[in-house]
Order: sequence, then structure tokens, then C-alpha cells
Amino acid sequence: MHTVVERELEIGLVLSPQRSIPVPARLTYRTDDPYAVHITFHVTSDKPVTWTFSRELLVDGTFRAAGEGDVRVFPGKDRGRPMVCIALSSPDGQALLMAPAAGVSAWLERTLRTVAPGAEREWLPLDEALRELLAPGA
Repeated sequence: MHTVVERELEIGLVLSPQRSIPVPARLTYRTDDPYAVHITFHVTSDKPVTWTFSRELLVDGTFRAAGEGDVRVFPGKDRGRPMVCIALSSPDGQALLMAPAAGVSAWLERTLRTVAPGAEREWLPLDEALRELLAPGA
């Protein structure tokens, strides 16, 4: 049986240093994908946009700048409130998002209680994958 830890948040999409717009988002952690976190943004397109990256990156980024390339996470402030900043880069463009640090941290704590750091491998469905791979006719 797999566990899912979710949290709905309003994340700010930074348009300029003085302006951001709220974007509804869902943070998802699944024990069947124990190394990853998923952030789904509900933007005005037909389908939500989901980004997946390492849970460790998000944990590290709540305390100090972390990540290279497509996803970077770092602590910040917005009007004096602690925030978690997530910089995303793709061939389609770049985005800077700011999420309330308290909400992200509380959700991360729930994921860490669900699967402790270093215990992720125990949750990988390796036996099931091997059975499927080695099944006759596979």
C-alpha cells in the first residue's frame, strides 16, 4: 500500500520585484516514488503543469541555495515573511515562484515522517518491477 501526502498552497509567480500573481498549486509526495516531490500548478492552460524534482533538493533549499540547471530552490522573504523560492527553467521559459516557508516546511515534515531520509530505497517497488520484467511473455 502506498501513501500520498498532499498540500494545496497558493504560490506567487514573480513578475517583477514589485509584482507577483497568485497561482494555486498542489504539493504531492508518494511513497511509490520516494525520492521525488511533485508540484502541480493550476494555471490558465487546459491542463495543469507538473514539475518533479528531488525531495532532498526542496529540503536543502528551505535552508540554503540548492540546485543547478532546471530547478533551483533557495530561502527568501516577501514583505518580511519567510518564503521558499523555486526558480524553474525550461525551453519554454523561466519562472520564479515564492511559496510560504511555513506551509512548505509543514508539508515536508509530514513527508519526512512518512519516509525518513535514507529510508527511501526500502519503499521502491523493486520486487514488483523484477517480477514484471522476468514474467513469461514480458
